[in-house]
Amino acid sequence: MTETKHEFDAIVIGAGAGGLCAAARLTHLGYRTLVVERLEHVGGRASTRDIDGFKVNNGAIVIEVDGITEQTFDEVGAKFDVRRPDPPILYRIGDKDVDVTGGGWGFLLSRLTRQGAKLLQGLGAAREDDGLPEDQLSTADWVAKYTKNESVHGIFRNMCGSVFAVGSEELPAKVFLTYFTRKSAFKKFGFCPQGTIGVWQSLADTITENGGEVWLSSEVTSLTVTDGQVTGAVIERDGEPVEVSTRFAVSDTGPAATVRLTGTEHFPADYLEQVRTGDRPCGMITVNFASQEPLIDAPGMLSFAKTRRLCYVANFTATCPEMAPEGWHLYCGTAVPKPSVGDFDEAEETKLLLADLRDEIAGFDQARILSIEVTRDDWPPQRAVAGFDLPSATPIPNLWNVGDAVKEYGNGGTTACAETAKLVVDQITERYPSGSAS
Repeated sequence: MTETKHEFDAIVIGAGAGGLCAAARLTHLGYRTLVVERLEHVGGRASTRDIDGFKVNNGAIVIEVDGITEQTFDEVGAKFDVRRPDPPILYRIGDKDVDVTGGGWGFLLSRLTRQGAKLLQGLGAAREDDGLPEDQLSTADWVAKYTKNESVHGIFRNMCGSVFAVGSEELPAKVFLTYFTRKSAFKKFGFCPQGTIGVWQSLADTITENGGEVWLSSEVTSLTVTDGQVTGAVIERDGEPVEVSTRFAVSDTGPAATVRLTGTEHFPADYLEQVRTGDRPCGMITVNFASQEPLIDAPGMLSFAKTRRLCYVANFTATCPEMAPEGWHLYCGTAVPKPSVGDFDEAEETKLLLADLRDEIAGFDQARILSIEVTRDDWPPQRAVAGFDLPSATPIPNLWNVGDAVKEYGNGGTTACAETAKLVVDQITERYPSGSAS
């Protein structure tokens, strides 16, 4: 038997981007909050590990600036240590790396194809609600309406992969166009000198400074439901089960895992079917490599017009030399496999990525490969394809999901996770005013 030893206003399951943003907001508002993370570190699928002195990210690599993520840090008083490369991204077109900063879509497309004006008209139309295509049309098919140019298709595919971790064949054009005409559009971002984990550790520190608790190497094994409400959780900690009581719960583990923790008997059949069909994780492959010679000129990210699979190469040490031992340059090259949703041939897809890196990055064969990371299935780059997300609220009135399976329409990455956290906390404060958090 276990005894109830801990009482909290909120239990947050998972210390990924969404969970930490939610917990930081809650503690800042005065709610007694417990974050439970089964791993020994924070960050989840946007964390960092040390490999022989190199700070190697295991998932998300860039952090948006001037948006909801930085706003969250400002509101809760957390340090936001993100350095912006200038320019943030170059596009390799032919044998030149082109900076389109300031010139935007028009300049980029004019360098790629004579049909650029037609595509620009399509992009312009998408800025109006009635100019967005129907939901069923893929980004690849939308581009094909304007051009057959392989470089244009390559740029769009690699943009889809970079932002949404899915190929242009599988991303709805409406999602892509909503993001690139109305959101931050992948322009303002940077790297953390401690690796991506640095920003999340800053949030975790702020949570504990504001009276919250973060339990690492601990796992919620079940949520307790009484009279249709979550009333607590059983947590495996230090090899022992611990019972915790709570007023409400926020899960950053994805809706499918949330249902398993809660028990299917507590949800209506239509919601269970929604979760089943919406559980469509993407796949991604990343090669982390280092060299004692600089391999690319781009200070941030280099994207490509013509590759088999390679979406981008990121150059970390141009802005954050602390991420590598002195005298070394740290990079990663990332690909979205085909198909990007569902099963794929991991060995063959990795081979294609390595071939691209050899073709595009002079000196890659002499570089040191630190790791090859494949994120898929239960540990994906994104738990749901953008445009097919579930709502953050659940049929249980005091249980919410945050993270990249419940994104707002037309958003992606850690930015979308921070956005879900704000929206959920806003709902919580309406239902449980902070003045009553005692």
